[in-house]
Amino acid sequence: MTHFPGRFAGKKAVITGAAQGIGECVARRMAAEGAEVALVDRAELVHEVATELVEGGATAYGITADLEQYTGAEAAVTEAHRALGGRIDILVNNVGGTIWAKPYEHYTPEQIQAEVQRSLFPTLWTCRAALPHLIARRAGTVVNVSSVATRGVNRVPYAAAKGGVNGITSALALEAAPYGIRVVATAPGGTDAPPRRVARGPAATDAQERAWYQQIVDQTVEFSLLKRYGTLDEQAAAICFLASDEASYITASVLPVAGGDQG
Repeated sequence: MTHFPGRFAGKKAVITGAAQGIGECVARRMAAEGAEVALVDRAELVHEVATELVEGGATAYGITADLEQYTGAEAAVTEAHRALGGRIDILVNNVGGTIWAKPYEHYTPEQIQAEVQRSLFPTLWTCRAALPHLIARRAGTVVNVSSVATRGVNRVPYAAAKGGVNGITSALALEAAPYGIRVVATAPGGTDAPPRRVARGPAATDAQERAWYQQIVDQTVEFSLLKRYGTLDEQAAAICFLASDEASYITASVLPVAGGDQG
């Protein structure tokens, strides 16, 4: 990973879904580049990551919350705002992820609801909770993490949720611009990552479920012009660029980070 020392010096950042994966990588990079960071996740693992950052010399706070509920998002933002000295400069909304992988006709209504609850509402709620703080300062940047899977097989409810994240990005950018607030997003493609320490959902249990998941993998590689998955560092680099002052004239944009797959 290439760092840009001091890029986030003096900045206060809140990163959700920061216990592992892309969110953890973003938190580590921002901390290494000078930001004070509040890491939010519903997994207790987030406190281990925050402690490790503090032991490395960063200013970091771990916060546990269920962002699928507005009460959880409001409590998390309130705690982060207090911990960061009454200021939030950057919000990275990274919570979400496919729970099941199968053709739409095989989803139950409860599963459809759960997918949307997981991958749309944390961004919707956390933006709402943080916006008054950003408006009060007439400054700030929100980076949402969407997905190119808005055009993908075997994930219709997840695609719908991430399409909603794209809608939040464009519509909120329009409303927030008069206050000096930027709202942007990345749309990651397939990303290699270590095995998750906290699973998103049940693993495939039979040959049919494994075949449905393999269809996602095959499509991901096929649609990438570079014919590979990305890395966590490649995803974090794009998020950190959009969050930084280098991207000060970019708002309402969704940047695909998927090897040429535009989603």
